[in-house]
Amino acid sequence: MNIPHSTLPRVVIIGGGFAGIALAKKLKTKKVQVVLLDKHNYHNFQPLMYQVATGGLEAGSIAYPIRKVIQEYDDFYFRLTNVEEIDTVNKKVIAEIGELSYDYLVIATGSKTNYFGNKEIERNSMAMKTIPQSLNIRSLILENFEQAVLTKDVAEQNSLINFVLVGGGPTGVELSGALAEMKKAILQKDYPDLDIAKMQINLIQSGDRILNTMSEKSSAAAEKFLENLGVKIWKNVRVTNYDGRTITTNSDLTFETATVIWTAGVQGAIVAGLDSKSLVEKVERIRVNEFNQVVGYSDIFALGDIASMESELYPQGHPMMAQPALQQGKLLGENLARLLQNKPMKAFEYKDKGSMATIGRNKAVVDLPNYNFSGVFAWFVWMFVHLFSLIGFKNKAVVFLNWVYNYIRFDREGRLIIRPYKKKSFTTFISDEI
Repeated sequence: MNIPHSTLPRVVIIGGGFAGIALAKKLKTKKVQVVLLDKHNYHNFQPLMYQVATGGLEAGSIAYPIRKVIQEYDDFYFRLTNVEEIDTVNKKVIAEIGELSYDYLVIATGSKTNYFGNKEIERNSMAMKTIPQSLNIRSLILENFEQAVLTKDVAEQNSLINFVLVGGGPTGVELSGALAEMKKAILQKDYPDLDIAKMQINLIQSGDRILNTMSEKSSAAAEKFLENLGVKIWKNVRVTNYDGRTITTNSDLTFETATVIWTAGVQGAIVAGLDSKSLVEKVERIRVNEFNQVVGYSDIFALGDIASMESELYPQGHPMMAQPALQQGKLLGENLARLLQNKPMKAFEYKDKGSMATIGRNKAVVDLPNYNFSGVFAWFVWMFVHLFSLIGFKNKAVVFLNWVYNYIRFDREGRLIIRPYKKKSFTTFISDEI
């Protein structure tokens, strides 16, 4: 990988997400050499990807170059690559561009979409875990409307403008609200020759309420907001298959749609090479102790979504959200310095700062540790927190100006088909899997 030799211990970080970047920043002044590996050269602010998918923001406003984050750090290096395996015996990372030895390894690879083993759903539905996937969704949505104005087949037209989102978590709720606002204020102007009133937005949730990780009060408020926007919510319904045209469920309920966006679950993005005893099956997360050390290893750590730190309060590990990742990354930066000085490490203790979701213009729900609220004030809190969390002044300014413009004009000027999206054929899909 052409990394210069250093007399300092080498810390290799796999992943430039919230956890990886937080750790890198914390190691800025520590006496270590740091190598950060990622398959993208940018940090992606995932909470706002749904706005890229619906034309509210351009991709560049929620992404920040990793090299710019570390460009003023001494003995810091970034390499653009996909890590294929970890050789724990020889303490090496094996990637597409070569091998690299480490003194300490930190796995912060995040999560990926969980299709629960259903390959047909995986092949025919859309995921939204990366910026390219968000751009694909945006292109497909707009291409569907362009196709709908060309067809005289009523069933095909209805299928093209019927959108189904599977999963009633924050991503599904926020994306449903954004699509509903597009229907209300934008699409009827763009496509006057279409009966936009026929457009359907269906949100399917397998449980008995949406936003089930938030309070019941916030869940009920979000459901009311969505219903007022015209979103149809189907609770206690589990999707069993989607063949590219028809959704089947565990009941007699079916949906005819050309677009299914799958937000029903996530699992860890595992890197091969760790002992099976260190892994949590089904959710594909890595077992770690209270110091984020991978179980069975003293020199390998895992952070964020990929890490499962089981405790009495969190028997299945911390929620796969940004806050645990950020807090773990910051603490590990301190702990690595303490480890090098032969000092005892500090145990991680998650400080729950709350959770929130926006349903659209002037509509949001916020849960704080001792208080929850919804409506306009919650919407302003949501905007402030997300603006503050973005990396880079330019990104903050661009996003803020976009939001102001969209609010005043009730518009989304990012509805551009920059790169047409084509669904993979079955052969291509199987080839990618192999």
